[in-house]
Amino acid sequence: MVMTEFWHWWVVLLTGISLVLCFWIITINLKNYTHVDEGESMGHEFDGIEELNNPLPKWWTYMFYVILVWAVLYLIAMPGMGNWEGLTKWKSSNQGIQSLAESKAMTEKNREEGRWVHLETEVIEAESKYDPIFKALAAKPIMDLAYTDSVCFKNQDGDVSETQCKEGTRQDKGVTQVQPYKVGQRLYLQNCALCHGSDARGSTGFPNLTDSDWLYGGTPEQIKTTIMHGREGAMPGWEAPLGEEGVQQMTEYVLKLAGRKVNDKLAEQGQAKFGMCAACHGADGRGSVAHGLEFGAPDLTDNVWLYGGSRRAVEETVRHGRNGVMPAWKDILGEDKVHVISSFIYRKSHPNQ
Repeated sequence: MVMTEFWHWWVVLLTGISLVLCFWIITINLKNYTHVDEGESMGHEFDGIEELNNPLPKWWTYMFYVILVWAVLYLIAMPGMGNWEGLTKWKSSNQGIQSLAESKAMTEKNREEGRWVHLETEVIEAESKYDPIFKALAAKPIMDLAYTDSVCFKNQDGDVSETQCKEGTRQDKGVTQVQPYKVGQRLYLQNCALCHGSDARGSTGFPNLTDSDWLYGGTPEQIKTTIMHGREGAMPGWEAPLGEEGVQQMTEYVLKLAGRKVNDKLAEQGQAKFGMCAACHGADGRGSVAHGLEFGAPDLTDNVWLYGGSRRAVEETVRHGRNGVMPAWKDILGEDKVHVISSFIYRKSHPNQ
């Protein structure tokens, strides 16, 4: 981010004055203003300890000067003086970026202009080291990867190949032992936990990934597709076509489908209107997955609720509808990492398989 002219000069002047002031304080204190010879008593005694006029050692004083010189050189080479970029053009990250496309474009621009962006350097180093391993893991089927305790890879001149792991001993030099479940867990915690929780049990509006209730299907490939391309779920509000009384009737019938105790008369009236919901949820209310459809319409019979299962919450959903969006991770993580995360999520939802 670029500072305004005022703040630029504020930082420049404040920093410059501080450096000059430090130099002046050190220099002025080189002289003896006490009128007491060096090594003689200052005339003070505290608990038997006499204070002598002993100046700082010369090496200590020189160290202060060295630090000041280093500070000046650093501010010339690196950013720190307002909008001054420094001779190295170093940055910790690309500030002000608001999209993945902007980030990629800025990365290319920095390379062309010879800018040194610290975060980009770390990412490039990490990709060169770990991407071959992710690619090797992604070559395995998700089901196999989900229940494999460890895999060993041998790296020869950048060519990664699977090799036999030595049980209970250190692996040979050049061999990397990987635990796919823990790798997937770390990727999940870094990218998915913000919405779905560190335990993957979700919260209001964010699905629980540890149960068997899936809006778009829970097979390994369906999970991967969801993560890769994201999902957009939309349920319209029914207040206008149903009216207030109709909303209450529909709420009762939906709760009855879930096995809840309801007002039977209102539920019967709601059932007569349920045809408008059957196109997505099915005539039996079991949702789109049960009928082989990809609408993302939830099963209304299992008493699992994404936005709350209280009568008030269900009524709110019927009245105003819901909109849910999960971003696509294909361009952010890449298919190989998505493959590994998918194996972790599948195992979380099928721990005993």
